Amino acid sequence: MQSTEIELGQPEQKPLIKPLYVVLGVLGTLIISGLFIWLFIWLANTGPGTIESIRDLFIIFLALESCLFGIVLMILLVMVIRLVNVLEFEIKPILNKTNDTIGTIRGTTTFVSDNVVKPVTRISSQAAGFSRALRVLFGNPSRNLDD
Repeated sequence: MQSTEIELGQPEQKPLIKPLYVVLGVLGTLIISGLFIWLFIWLANTGPGTIESIRDLFIIFLALESCLFGIVLMILLVMVIRLVNVLEFEIKPILNKTNDTIGTIRGTTTFVSDNVVKPVTRISSQAAGFSRALRVLFGNPSRNLDD
């Protein structure tokens, strides 16, 4: 028997990442971290000069990485400034023109409603009332011709 989700027409949801891959990723990360720790301890015991060289390389790498982050931050800042300019000088005038157009349309519909629709409706209702009054007073003309 199928689940109630399938009966309701909703597809059965599958996980985005299989649990096996998560377990393998965690185990792999733990193994690689353990190997790095073991490597640093071994290097510290066998050759202190090697550890100092690796330390210096890491310091250089972190300095380059901070420079890269600074450049990316500057690019992001420029992009935000450009977005604000687009919103201020391109989107805002379009919205203002749209509001003006909507105001014009609102005025036009009010004018047409007041000067065309209401008089036509009033005249049509008066003509229908007059026609009905004539039928009540004089009867239906098509029945009068048959007599």
